This record gives sequence, C-alpha cells and structure tokens, in this order.
Amino acid sequence: MKGTVKEKGKLLDTLFILFKDLSKKKIKNYLKDGGVLLNGKVVTKYNAIVLKNDVIELSKINKTHKKSNLDIIYEDEYFLVINKPAGLLSISTTKEKEKTAYHQVRAFIKNRKKSDKVFVLHRLDKDTSGILVFVKDNTLKNLLQNNWDKYVKTREYIALVTGNLKDIEDYTCYLKEIGPDKVVVTNKKEGKIAVTSLKSINKNNKYSLVKVNIKTGRRNQIRVVLKNLGSPIVGDKKYGGNKSNRLYLHASKITITNPLNNKTYTFESSIPSAFKKVFKDER
Repeated sequence: MKGTVKEKGKLLDTLFILFKDLSKKKIKNYLKDGGVLLNGKVVTKYNAIVLKNDVIELSKINKTHKKSNLDIIYEDEYFLVINKPAGLLSISTTKEKEKTAYHQVRAFIKNRKKSDKVFVLHRLDKDTSGILVFVKDNTLKNLLQNNWDKYVKTREYIALVTGNLKDIEDYTCYLKEIGPDKVVVTNKKEGKIAVTSLKSINKNNKYSLVKVNIKTGRRNQIRVVLKNLGSPIVGDKKYGGNKSNRLYLHASKITITNPLNNKTYTFESSIPSAFKKVFKDER
C-alpha cells in the first residue's frame, strides 16, 4: 500500500489520513515493526516530519525483519540490503560454505517463502563491514553486473588510516593480482587501472579518518592504494596496517539505478562507533 503526502505534518497523523481504511492499532503496529517506508527508507518514529509529495508505503515484508539476526537496511521487490559485520564472508569459499552473508540472507528469504530467490550483486572482503546488496531478480542481477559503470554511480567507504593523509581527487594507479591473496601496484602495461578519491573527515597526529570513493572496482583496491600512499588501514595486516581487533574499513554508501523501473536508490550505513572510539582514544 502506497500513498503520497498532501501536506507537511507528523508521520503518524499522516498515516491515519492516507490509510484511513486501516485501524489506528494496525497502523501503529506497522510503524513499530518497521513496516513503514518513507521515500523508500524504513522509519519507526511516530513524530517524524513528512513533507508534501513524500511517498509512504506500508510493507508486510519489512515487518519480518524484526525476526531476523540480519541488520537489514532496506528491502523491496527488487533489493535486499544488509549491513554486513566485519569477519563475515560475503559468499562461500572452498573452506567455508555456510557462515556467509549470502547463506544467511537466502535462509531468511526462504524461511519466509520457499519459492523466493535472492542473488549476490557484489562482494565485500571478509574483514570489511558495511553495505552489501542482494537482488531478487536474475535479470536485474545480470543487467547491473554487465553494465556496472552505467548503473552504479557511487561507491563510498570510510577508512581509519595511519598518518596524516592529504585529500586526493581521482588518484590513478595500476593494480596487478599476484596469486590468490595479494595485489600490488604496477605499471600501465602489466596492471589494470584503479581510480580512487580520498577526503579527510578528521585527523590527529597519528590517524586520519578518511572518506574513500572508488570509480573502479579492483580487488583490494582501497587497501592497496592506501598502503601505496603510506597510510595503510588500521588493522590491515596484509597491507602494512598495525595490529588491531578488526580491519577499519566500512562500506558506507552506494547509489544504484534500477534499469527495470529507472528508479535510483541510495543506500547508506553510518560510521561504526568503533572507528570513532579508536580515533578519539588516540588524541
């Protein structure tokens, strides 16, 4: 069920107006259980302010999120987006089949309706946390993966790095995979181009908190580039970072256009508190 807001007001009052055929108790339950979407995002605050022409949807799908251990950011008929924790594989490997984000998402979908399907759109490194997007339609998956640069416009990460890192726009280098577990910076002839932009959010005499945007999706791109610039990610043992309880790299934002409905989606995830705590503690 969808409705368009006619005038500015509080969310709950607007829900009562837009969905007057439903009881007030039922509407409140939708709100409490995460079944209310405001412009595509789940909202649970009854006094949230809505504006004219905002779109509100009541979704039974989202009410099931309460029963899942997954940190689900968004779901509709096309996408299911989670906030993946650090330490969890995106997909299975030869050594691990079940302890993966895909296995958990698939189990969640199948438990709700056995005939439903879900597909991996992209991956995050095991030790990277943040936004991981799954799609429910194989045609959509193929369209997005085969035309990635056309439909995916923003891929933003947050990294906690050592040193005083300067802002760099469109830093370009060439990366080469050497074996299954290592990537190095090389020359144009041997490697594939990698374009990365870096902007400092905060810094002190030891660390920099950096916003990273990638325009190419090379394996380990951010980790290798930051090492090459002399500011490895905290906790990145593979690429020169100091020891820590985790890799301090977080996928914070992705913008995708869905070619099946021409709608643009922006999914966001907040900076983990651990990033801020480490930065604050080292002042």
